[in-house]
Amino acid sequence: MGTIDVPADAYWDAQTARALENFPISGQRPLPLFVWATALVKWAAARVNTELEILPPKIGEAIARAAEEVMAGDLADQFVVDVYQAGAGTSHHMNVNEVLASRAGELLGAKRGDFRLVHPNDHVNFGQSTNDVVPTAIRLGALRQGRELITALRGLEEAFALKGRAFDDILKSGRTHLQDAVPVRLGQEFTAWAVTTGRCREGIERALAECLPLGIGGSATGTGLNTEPRYRERVCALLAERTGEPLRPAEDLREAMQSMFPFVYLSAALRGLAVELGRICNDLRLMASGPTTGLAEIFLPPVQPGSSIMPGKVNPVICEMTNQVCFQVIGYDQAIALAAQAGQFELNVMMPLIAFDLLSSLGILTRAVTVLDVRCVRGIEADAERCRAYADRTLGLVTALNPCIGYENAARVAKEAQRTGRTIPELVLEMGLLTPEEMARILDVRDMTEPGIPGCRNEPKLTDGVRERSRKETD
Repeated sequence: MGTIDVPADAYWDAQTARALENFPISGQRPLPLFVWATALVKWAAARVNTELEILPPKIGEAIARAAEEVMAGDLADQFVVDVYQAGAGTSHHMNVNEVLASRAGELLGAKRGDFRLVHPNDHVNFGQSTNDVVPTAIRLGALRQGRELITALRGLEEAFALKGRAFDDILKSGRTHLQDAVPVRLGQEFTAWAVTTGRCREGIERALAECLPLGIGGSATGTGLNTEPRYRERVCALLAERTGEPLRPAEDLREAMQSMFPFVYLSAALRGLAVELGRICNDLRLMASGPTTGLAEIFLPPVQPGSSIMPGKVNPVICEMTNQVCFQVIGYDQAIALAAQAGQFELNVMMPLIAFDLLSSLGILTRAVTVLDVRCVRGIEADAERCRAYADRTLGLVTALNPCIGYENAARVAKEAQRTGRTIPELVLEMGLLTPEEMARILDVRDMTEPGIPGCRNEPKLTDGVRERSRKETD
């Protein structure tokens, strides 16, 4: 392809330089996590190829040392290829091969960029292909970040559960369709969120298990051409030892290369988490709305001023941030689904997009969940009096009267209470539908938040209209 200029101080070489010319798209470089995961694969390959006497010990050890440096965060400025690049990730892969070869040669006494001692293809990439390295790196990155997300979710689950216990005695109005409903306890709502968080965590754990089988050793088309027969088993064992994950060779190397199913499955689990977190944050924002013209049932921790013009304003910024993260994750999931189905035959060439979007989703969710837990949920306080006032005023109270006075009478009471502003107990007594003693027993708000049917002295009392219809049906 002719010559191309490469900066004298760069560790990368011609293939990376061409990628920089070809793909000036987003300005977004590869995620550090993806660089780490790719270098980890190179480290394991160098070690195994040295043990199998395919690479000379000095060269193999130098490559492994260079990979260790990159995994530690060194040379981070040398990984420069845009996220939107050549299919399958060849440009990113060669960027890594060139940097490792240049650094390994430097460790052996060569000048930077001199590949006569260590070559990017012949040594660093021996027995490998973009087609098995990149999907393996995605799996390793997803597992590492996924475990951090699981830890963060356990923390949020615990925070919701703690608030559930702390708020268990606080009665409030339930709401359905954003309208009055029967009472609930504030603690019950927080406990339900803890359960939801736990279910999402379990779904992500199941999805991460799909990333454990590795297709490394499949080389170009999953056939293992140019790999030593023991190579894939040993690389997987070494990666398992290094990461602490029970990694193993995939049952079918072709399938592991062709199918992006593990990433689709994991992304779908992240989408589910995003949907649920977004819903919960919506509720938190509504419950904290006010402080004088909203619901104001809870107080979110004030973490920063809320307005550049309105003094004293404090906004639910942590929940707002979390909502935005959730929207982005849902968008990433759609892109991953489209990219996964766009593969052909032995390879999916859309892996660069899948790698960036999946690892980005895992990363931003991990950090958002941690911030939501530490800077919001654990500091929530409740206005018990306001909550109780809503519980006492909700029109949903009339639901407890259904078994005793009948649905028709209960509906008449509810409409009259809404029209006049009078209380439900007052109207029921005035209409002679219950005695004061019955009223006190049946309209115990705390009892309404647990399963049960209020006891009645008589059968439900029917309105004249109901009696007339019942008589006609009997006739």
